[in-house]
Amino acid sequence: MKSREQWGSRLGFILAAVGSAIGLGNIWRFPYMAYENGGGAFLIPYIFALLTAGIPFMILEFGLGQKYRGSAPKVFAMLNPKWEWIGWAQVMVAFVISIYYIAVVGWTLNYTVFAFDQSWGADPKAFFFGDYLGVTDSPLNLGGIRWNILAACAFAWLVTWAACTSGVRKGIERACKVLIPLLFLLVLVLISRVVTLDGAMTGLEYLFKPDFSKIADFSVWTDAYGQIFYSLSVGFSIMLAYSSYLPKESDTANNAAMTVFINCGFSLLAGVMIFSVLGNMAHETGKTVTDVAGAGVGLAFVIIPKAINTMPMPTFFGVLFFLCLVMAGLSSLISIVEAVCASFIDKFGWSRKATVTVYCVGGFALTSVYATGGGLLILDIVDHFINNLCLLPVALLEIVLISWVVGLDDIRKHVNATSDFAVGKLWKTCLKFVTIAVLGYATLRNFQGDIATPYGGYATEELIVLGWALIPFVLMMGVYLRNKQASPAFLTSHH
Repeated sequence: MKSREQWGSRLGFILAAVGSAIGLGNIWRFPYMAYENGGGAFLIPYIFALLTAGIPFMILEFGLGQKYRGSAPKVFAMLNPKWEWIGWAQVMVAFVISIYYIAVVGWTLNYTVFAFDQSWGADPKAFFFGDYLGVTDSPLNLGGIRWNILAACAFAWLVTWAACTSGVRKGIERACKVLIPLLFLLVLVLISRVVTLDGAMTGLEYLFKPDFSKIADFSVWTDAYGQIFYSLSVGFSIMLAYSSYLPKESDTANNAAMTVFINCGFSLLAGVMIFSVLGNMAHETGKTVTDVAGAGVGLAFVIIPKAINTMPMPTFFGVLFFLCLVMAGLSSLISIVEAVCASFIDKFGWSRKATVTVYCVGGFALTSVYATGGGLLILDIVDHFINNLCLLPVALLEIVLISWVVGLDDIRKHVNATSDFAVGKLWKTCLKFVTIAVLGYATLRNFQGDIATPYGGYATEELIVLGWALIPFVLMMGVYLRNKQASPAFLTSHH
């Protein structure tokens, strides 16, 4: 039997795991979450969430992947064949995310080119939603194809194809060894310049000045846990696949802790970068930081371009900033595609090249929907439903199953046999009670919220077709793929 591929070095694995965890969300979601939830005070629940949920969950996934040497469906099938469908449900979540995530990577590629001459002009908002995306009045009204977006998506799929067909060591590890150090370097260069801009300190004061009254607010704590889950890539098949390529003697607990700390450190760096820029923008326009701050896609493609317009050396800042987004996006995208492809390779024994090629060609065809005038609106609905009502519940299912049904003792023994520091009762308590309570609460709150008020003011039929339909799709595909005939090697461990 062919032995499983392995990472070439510990550094290569950690950079790949960090590359998966560091995505566009670190750059546009974390700074805003911190700012909204009490600035410096948000760091207290955030670090608490990192220690009680982020690291324990990461250790669990690294341990499972390494012990059972397989992608998510294989890991669940080896725990009990009845549960294989949970692994496939996670893979389907990852698949849906990859199709729209690449569209955002495409935008960052286009904007890197626009940054050379600030093509977005004096009104970046009108440019982004109008001239560039050509947003229509409804997600079901597609409008025409935006060719420059489609071309950028094709390029992103090509890079992903090249990394994933070359294999774990030659492709993914090499790509991440370039992308991640470069990403950190670019961010540090940007920070060293933006913190010296007029008004930068005012922006940083907004970000880090603690409002301790917020700590008493329960929703701030759930936001902190939510941010940790969103930014670490746990619970939707990626880390199981990546850790399955670890050599048997790798230090699981240490690798997990390092991945989590590097990812969260990067989030803080992104916060410093973004809020220095917002402070400078507030200074230049005579507004307050509160007036110029924003979250989500608008932050990257509307607010930052506006800020770049007011800066000295706008080309330098603009190109570097969007290059950072490209690197963060591509490294995450490669990990999502790898997690899905590894699952099909494990189950059906297909060749890597054929699996990745079919995925990338099919993925490109589906991504073309996001390169239309209705693309942004479709993306908004799909992103909301897949993250809040599919990803969180499957992550919750995984953790309930493993900590309460299977039991954590077996996996704890495995982790402790390979690690410098041992995990004990506290690790089990965090997984069995803290993580489950927070994930359970967030999941219920999300369902309740979406049933009570239609998301984003969209029409009911739009939400049913593009949002609610994702839940049965993920579940039915999970069960369908579980019932397919597997290759003989599927339920054996690679040793």
